[in-house]
Order: sequence, then structure tokens, then C-alpha cells
Amino acid sequence: MSTSAPPRRDPLNPFPWYRLMRAQAPVFFEPDGQLWHAFRYADVQRVLSEHADFSSQFAGGDDTALSSSLIATDPPRHRQLRALVSQAFTPRAVDDLAPRIAAITDALLDQVAGSGRMDVVQDLAYPLPVIVIAELLGVPADERDQFKTWSDAITSTTGEGPRAQQAMASYFAKLIEERRRRPRQDLVSALMAAQIEGEHLSVPELLGFCVLLLVAGNETTTNLIANAVLCFDESTGEFDQLRHDPQLLPTAIEEVLRFRSPVQSMFRVVARPTTLGGQSLQPGQSVLAWIGSANRDEQVFPDVDRFDVRRNPNKHLAFGNGIHFCLGAPLARLEARIALATILRRLPQLHRVPESDLEPQDSFIVFGVKSLPVSFDPA
Repeated sequence: MSTSAPPRRDPLNPFPWYRLMRAQAPVFFEPDGQLWHAFRYADVQRVLSEHADFSSQFAGGDDTALSSSLIATDPPRHRQLRALVSQAFTPRAVDDLAPRIAAITDALLDQVAGSGRMDVVQDLAYPLPVIVIAELLGVPADERDQFKTWSDAITSTTGEGPRAQQAMASYFAKLIEERRRRPRQDLVSALMAAQIEGEHLSVPELLGFCVLLLVAGNETTTNLIANAVLCFDESTGEFDQLRHDPQLLPTAIEEVLRFRSPVQSMFRVVARPTTLGGQSLQPGQSVLAWIGSANRDEQVFPDVDRFDVRRNPNKHLAFGNGIHFCLGAPLARLEARIALATILRRLPQLHRVPESDLEPQDSFIVFGVKSLPVSFDPA
């Protein structure tokens, strides 16, 4: 078992590091944190899906809002929570959001279309999902920016995550109490009313879902949209190809999810003695499943480092696998499809500003850039 320090990971381009680790140390143990790293597709898929061996209940995470959410529970409670939440988060409910998502996208682009320049992240990819989720939850418009601050802190490496979770939980506790007294036509009220076998969500579970929806829905979609623009810009002719054949956009988005996965890694905890990649894992040890590496595994994807908008099949793990497959995946795909289709339609000759430097997100979990300046022919 290798315990030497792994090579340095470039946060903007981790893919050469992933390739090296898949080849030389596909299941790697980091003794300082009692942490295993898994890099190959088969191992990552197993860690994400086999909950009897790899638990989602975070060690030491009982005092945070996310510890009571879908992302941090195992069966049988996970099945009950997902069934309850799904009643208020159905595919039809997501599809019904399309006109509003299109209207928000157009309104955001109206503010920049005449200038010939914008920051894809700050002007579109960040505000769009925050507005959508805030409206779903019934959050006032003037409080959305605070949500972004909390969300970034929770996924960052700055150590501010627990404090941000506590602040967000306090906010939602007040919101839940308001909806208990005066229900509205929003997701919080719908979740409070949902029940299965006569059981409602508890307050901690409601808090956990609200925090999870905001963080996952915001960070994933923001980085999916920005990563897509970056992929299209770097691949010669992709913008023109997609403009001429918009039907390619859904498969192009799936390729973005594989090629630059918005979520690069996910934690699990070893629940019982097991083996992974020929290594022996013990209960209580943590496992970091590198989704971004699995999605570049040469054993699964041909020509892994080529961005191909026509790639099919595309069995990426960007939204997880098994019972924890992301409940918000349809919403993220819908927002990305509408936002990117609108960019293609309204902003001709769009390209990244060549002199702009890319700064990575402060996270090894989510993957994207803080800013993406582009230029285009003004309307």
C-alpha cells in the first residue's frame, strides 16, 4: 500500500494528475487523514452506489444542517426522505419552470447584450440558478446574494463551511416557521405538507433539504454553464456547430458533465471491512471518490481527452450513481440547456477574452472558475 505523498493537483487542470493516479495508485491511502482516494471508474462507481460498504453518513457531521439531508443518509431513511421530497420535486414540476428560466435568462442577457462583453459567471451562470432556487423556496429577491456567499463558503477549502451551514440553517428555520403559520405556493410549504405513510419531514430534515438544494443547485448549475462555455470556446468550431444544429445541445451538455464535471469528488465513510482496488479498507476510514477522474477513465471512454459533442453513449458519473443520483439533475440540465441555447441565439461570435486569467474555485469538490470574461457581437 503506497502512503507517499501524491503529486500536486492543478485545480485548473487536474486531469493529468488523475491520469497518473489511475495508472500508478488507483486506490491511494493518505494516512494523515485516514483518507482513501479512488480514481478509476469502476471503483468510484462502487463507492458511490454500494451504501452497505460505503456510508453517506458523515463522521463527525451530526451538528450541521447537511447531516440531516438526503446526501448524508443511508437506507432505509434515505428512501423515505427521497420519496417525501420527490412529491414536491417531480419532473413535471421541473418542466413547468422552463418558461420562467427562459425569462430570467433573457432578462440577465438584456443587461449585457448591447455592450459586446460580459462575465459568463457573474452576469449569467451565478445569478440564474440562485434566482430560480430562491423563487422555488420563496426567498425574497434582496436576500439572494447572501445565499451565494453561504454556498461558496460551504464548498470551499477556507474552513468557513460549518459556520455558513449554521447561518443558512438559522435563516431557513425562521422561514419554515413563517410557512408553518402562513403557507404559500412555494417549495418549502409543499415539503412541509408532503407525507408518506402518514409521516412528514422533521424540521432538521427540512433544513437539510433547503441547504442542500441551495448549495447543490447553485454550485452545480453555475459551474456547468460556465464550464460549457469554456469547453465550447476551446474546441474549434463547436459554437458554430451548435448554432447550426441546436439538437446537439443535450448531448453536448452531457459531454460537458463528463469532460469538466461540476462536481469532481464525493466523500463516503467505510461502513464495514471491505476491499477496493485490491486494498483493505477499515470501518471509520473516509473515502474520496474522484468523479472527475472516473469520467476520464480510458477503460470506459474512448479518446477521453477529446471534447466530443456527439459522444454517445456517455455513462458519466457527474450526478453520482445509485440511490444517491442527484435529485436536482433534471433542473440543472434544464437550466443549462435554456441558458446555453439563449447564448447561442443571442450572442453571436462569442469568445473568451484572450487576455483574461482563469482563477479556480476554492474547492476540491466543485470545479469551475470564478470569472469568465467573453466578448461577442453586440445586439
